[in-house]
Amino acid sequence: MDIRAIRLYLDLCETLHFGQTAANLHVSPSTLSRVLQRLEEEVGSKLMERDNRTVALTHAGKLFRQYAQDTQHRWYLLKQELDSDKNLLRGTLQIYCSVTAAYSHLPALIDKFRRQQPLVDISLTTGDAANAMRELQNQRADIAIAALPEDFPHQLHFSPIGKVALSVIAPAIQCQLQSLLDQSPIPWEKLPFIVPDHGPGRLRMERWFAAMGINAKIYAQVGGHEAIVPMVALGCGVSITPQVVVNNSPMMDRIRQLESPIAIAPFELGCCCKKKRMEDPLVKAFLDVI
Repeated sequence: MDIRAIRLYLDLCETLHFGQTAANLHVSPSTLSRVLQRLEEEVGSKLMERDNRTVALTHAGKLFRQYAQDTQHRWYLLKQELDSDKNLLRGTLQIYCSVTAAYSHLPALIDKFRRQQPLVDISLTTGDAANAMRELQNQRADIAIAALPEDFPHQLHFSPIGKVALSVIAPAIQCQLQSLLDQSPIPWEKLPFIVPDHGPGRLRMERWFAAMGINAKIYAQVGGHEAIVPMVALGCGVSITPQVVVNNSPMMDRIRQLESPIAIAPFELGCCCKKKRMEDPLVKAFLDVI
């Protein structure tokens, strides 16, 4: 089966959009349609249901996606095995992390990795760190940088790279919250809170509320700590967020830190991957630089 057709199919599985995949891989939409038709003829089943507006994988399409991923992976391994210079790997390593981690932790790791493997391409996707485990499990990333959750999936591997302190943050500008923030002690139960919509950060805040004995007023639930900081900076509420996110935010001058009445345990930050991918040459080479 043509490896080029495999690549086109896998990209189409991600985008579910003929025009976008055609642009990504520099082919025409009509060429992409013909490739899909040939794959369906070879497989003997319809792989995608499509109309003028939507594209969706069939059951056969999902099974073939797994086959295509395995085939592409084995192709890369073969290319590396046949390479005359076996000390230098080739291929693309897909990394997922938050925008903050891309500033704070990833550059040092990439610098070390590139010194050892200069021919490997890095494909970086940024998003909510709370989605990192899902990105790995759905095979959209080879490596993810994320905080260690309590319910860490058993099929994943975690290599620690450091601790990340958490801070209670509030707006530094004059706003409606100032009268409450200026009181001593602060009436925490009256403050509006901005919380992550899921993930380790959400769990950490819920436990903080319980330890404080307050029935928190939730102003907003937000995806990603990078989105929480500007909402706090604009005076919408207070939150608990990694200090490194504040330090790398362009709105850090509009944020002030509040002293928490109780200690807040830091996050354990690390690089994650699937356990069954740990011996993959590209993944192993990256883990070796940690």
